Amino acid sequence: MLRTAALDGQLNEVLTGTGVVVFYVLVWGLVFAGTAVFLGIFIPFITGDSLLFAAGLVTAASGNLNIAILAIGVGISAFLGDQVGFLLGRRYGRGYLDRHGGRRTQAAIAKTERFYTMFGWWAVVIARFMPWGRVFIPVIAGVGRMNYYRFLTSNLVGAVAWGAGMTVIGYFAASVPGIKSAAYVIGGAFILASVVFGFRAWWLDRRSRLTDASPAAFAPASAPTSAVAPAEEA
Repeated sequence: MLRTAALDGQLNEVLTGTGVVVFYVLVWGLVFAGTAVFLGIFIPFITGDSLLFAAGLVTAASGNLNIAILAIGVGISAFLGDQVGFLLGRRYGRGYLDRHGGRRTQAAIAKTERFYTMFGWWAVVIARFMPWGRVFIPVIAGVGRMNYYRFLTSNLVGAVAWGAGMTVIGYFAASVPGIKSAAYVIGGAFILASVVFGFRAWWLDRRSRLTDASPAAFAPASAPTSAVAPAEEA
């Protein structure tokens, strides 16, 4: 207990001055990059729910961080990240998805495409809470030529519900007895687990890409197909 309190005190000293700014920018940057540059393919947990929950916990335990600033910034970062993903999908088409990842990633893309085809506007909102879904849905919506303003509204709703919502949930979870005093430890454990699982996902995806590369060189070329159906125009 004393060790935990000492660690909390040391980390709280770090989160002062420029440390506060670095914390905000790091969290916001990871959220943005999770969908904008496909970072979430390999570390879906550290750019997703675990990151936001842990950030909320740390904010509650620190006397120098502001939950309103953090949550609003997360919401904006999530919104902008998906906007970039959508525009990339619209600009470069299905080939943009085909160039990312091996067999495991392509299987996840296929599932996300079916999900988008079934639920349309709501898929963009719901996918925020799905590790693979929030990575691919924006691009798939762009590839499917979803009406820009329909995507804009669904993206806004999803960014607020998921981004700000998960951060605030983590913040108030610290009010549970025993959690606030160990918030830094719990937050660190979340992030460490995310890194481990993220590395494992990267390694498996890389292995599947290397496995696919050899037979692909001798396989006859076939026309690319897409399960994405154009979204209904508003």
